[in-house]
Parts: sequence; C-alpha cells; structure tokens
Amino acid sequence: MRVFVKICGLRDAEALRAAVEAGADAVGFVLAASPRRVTLHEARALAAQVPPGILRVAVLKHPDEALWRAVTEELRPDWVQSDAGDFAGRVLPAGIEALPVYRDGAGLDSAALGREDRALFEAVASGAGMRPDWDRAAALAPLTRLVLAGGLDAGNVAEAIRRVRPWGVDVSSGVEASRGVKDPQRIRDFVAAVRRPEQDIGHADQ
Repeated sequence: MRVFVKICGLRDAEALRAAVEAGADAVGFVLAASPRRVTLHEARALAAQVPPGILRVAVLKHPDEALWRAVTEELRPDWVQSDAGDFAGRVLPAGIEALPVYRDGAGLDSAALGREDRALFEAVASGAGMRPDWDRAAALAPLTRLVLAGGLDAGNVAEAIRRVRPWGVDVSSGVEASRGVKDPQRIRDFVAAVRRPEQDIGHADQ
C-alpha cells in the first residue's frame, strides 16, 4: 500500500526542492487567504520548477470567478483543491482535476463524499493544525480515495495511517518552523514517516 503524500502551502524554492527530493507525490500552492498565500505570479514560478510526475495543486477556498478563471486558465495546475460546494456549476478545463474538500462536523455529507473520485477530509478550519475525527475518517476512507489532512506531522502520521487507512495524507502546518514558514528537514521527516508504516501495512496484508 503506497500512501499518496501532498505537501501543501509551499512558498519558496527551498521548501519545494525538499518536498520533491523527499518523494512527495503532490505539492500545493495556496491562493486563498492564509499565512501561506502566494500570488498567481509566485505560484506560476514555483509550479515551473516541479518535475514531471509530481502533481501541482492550486488550493482555493470560495474563489470568485476572476480567481477561478485565472487559476484554471493561467496557472493550469494538475488539480484544483477547494471546498466541495465551490465546484458547483463550474467546469474544469481538460487536464485539470478536482480535489474537493469535505470538513468534519455536523454538516458533513458523507454520501456526497462517497460519490467523489477523490476527496480531502479535514477539520473545520484549514491550515491551523486542527485534527479531524480519525474514527470518522476511517469510516469514510473505504468510500473514495480519501486524503486525510489536518493536524498531521512526522510524530503522528504513522498512527493516522494505521488507524484511518487513507489513500493519501496532506500536511502543511505540521512541517513548519513557524506559521507559514516551511522547514525542509520537517518535510523530509514527514515523508519518511509515511513511507515506514506503509511498508508495515503491506507486509501485514500479504
């Protein structure tokens, strides 16, 4: 079982290089209100440094039409990540796929999540180190290709993978030296921590 790893909220070439060299499967550039926000120009410059085989993810939240068009027509990421409702009535250009976000809480529509090709499941607030309910995540994981996010770091991601069995994991604040500032060593440690338990799971399933 190989767990998909996304490193989110990258803002500089050093952190991007650390994610690539560590073996991340995807890198995320935040274009929504956040301490990790980058401009469209900065996102394009960083995306141009991403080698083939690693997905470039534009991270949005309730974008207006101007930003939606700019991201999909100018940045042209591999995936657009935004709250599930943000995709209603919008068509992604060919070659760009959706990563809809579903948030833990009373309003969670698990049936809608189960109809997605893939979905990111996180806590109510993004990028704040809040952890969603892992038991609920474990119940949702068989329904779709679930990317678990929120409150993950190198110290707890192995336990999260064992308990939830997600298709993928996503980290942002858990690999930072300070809010919004990525730490290359923490990025490397996080990816390494993911790869160890996935090997254990593979042996257990044989």
